[in-house]
Amino acid sequence: MARSRSASPDPRVTKKPKIDHLTPDDFKNGIFLAPMVRSGTLPTRLFALKHGATLVWGPEMVDKAILHAERVVDPITGVISYNGKSRAMFTTHPIEKPYLIYQIGSSDPELAVQAAKTVMQDVSGIDLNCGCPKPFSTHAGMGAALLTNPDLLCSILTALRKAMPPEITVSAKIRLLPSQEDTLKLVERIVNTGISALTVHCRTRNMRDKDRAMIERLREIVDFVEGMGKGIAVIENGDCLGWNDAQRVRAVTGAHSVMIARAAEANPSCFSPCPLEDIEQTLIPSYLRLSKYFDNHWGLTKFCTAQFKAQHINVKKTDAVAMRHMLAQSKSFDGMYEAVRTWSGKEEFDEIVRSIEANPPRKHRLPPPPPVVVKQKEVADTPETTPPGTQNPEPPGSGAPLLPNTHRTVLPPMATGHDATTPTPGGGVSVVTQ
Repeated sequence: MARSRSASPDPRVTKKPKIDHLTPDDFKNGIFLAPMVRSGTLPTRLFALKHGATLVWGPEMVDKAILHAERVVDPITGVISYNGKSRAMFTTHPIEKPYLIYQIGSSDPELAVQAAKTVMQDVSGIDLNCGCPKPFSTHAGMGAALLTNPDLLCSILTALRKAMPPEITVSAKIRLLPSQEDTLKLVERIVNTGISALTVHCRTRNMRDKDRAMIERLREIVDFVEGMGKGIAVIENGDCLGWNDAQRVRAVTGAHSVMIARAAEANPSCFSPCPLEDIEQTLIPSYLRLSKYFDNHWGLTKFCTAQFKAQHINVKKTDAVAMRHMLAQSKSFDGMYEAVRTWSGKEEFDEIVRSIEANPPRKHRLPPPPPVVVKQKEVADTPETTPPGTQNPEPPGSGAPLLPNTHRTVLPPMATGHDATTPTPGGGVSVVTQ
């Protein structure tokens, strides 16, 4: 729900080391948290930074949703909330600003600029969502609908780059087109708008997470962008499992950096070479403490926590099941007291701050990928590009029908704390009267 505290100046926060503004090089050799509606909350982003994420993307926010929000600063925690009429639309904290990319869903250059100006004091970069296939994004020509309207897509990026100060980066996140030739044409136009980085989700609009990401198609795109000579980073997104898997992805794709979504949703410590195990002891209690301290919406906190999973070493299966049952039955943070024992959220936050200051996330870089030697026969047997002339089967309109998303199980209201399973256009959670 929206925070009721009155607007006030930013409080004095823990002193942070001076960090320069983002540059195109900051998007290279990194491992990033992907934008995820509902899952990419402030607590998740902070735990990702603590455990090694170089940069973090916030969840997609529709341009109109943020325009009339009220910016409110919590005088105790320092949390900055952009409040709508009934909910906090977007929350952040100054500690994450040097690493935070704000993602906009837009189909209008003017509205995109207005939305970016609304939040630019609290972020380091603006990213345009050109890949979300969900109806809440595409119905108004946003998200993946922009892939079939390159003139509009590029006009938005051009307007953002012109309007934003130089210290605010502008980037884009797209999906592959069925035709590699069409994809390269689109990429060329996007790079020429002046962006600092381009993320490519290696699936087409009609593909879903259950479909294997076509990461082998990315190498030609990377080589093409490098050939343009603008120094733009190409970021791979799709099927990377974490830090240890990022080397495989880069070896196949040649991508400058890797972005992680589902694996981070399951375990935000996946950015570390040694991700957390036994999360019922090592992650969930800390996550709940920090979320309560930040006054994070309980239903949203419950949803995120229910996604967490990791290998069990010391935690018994019966204990893990008992905690999951407790979470499913809880209607507020207080219902998890037996698992948490103490609500020391301030201590959890202080530990995150110390970790970020001691090991600045932007210095957490992937090692260079090993050179790939491909035999000529292998190239002939396993082509990495779609054959020339392949037709794009997707209709050009923004209301193209989508394949049903049947691969995920929808959590019941008992587990989520609310009945709405579809994310709101603003990425917030409707108020649930307790």
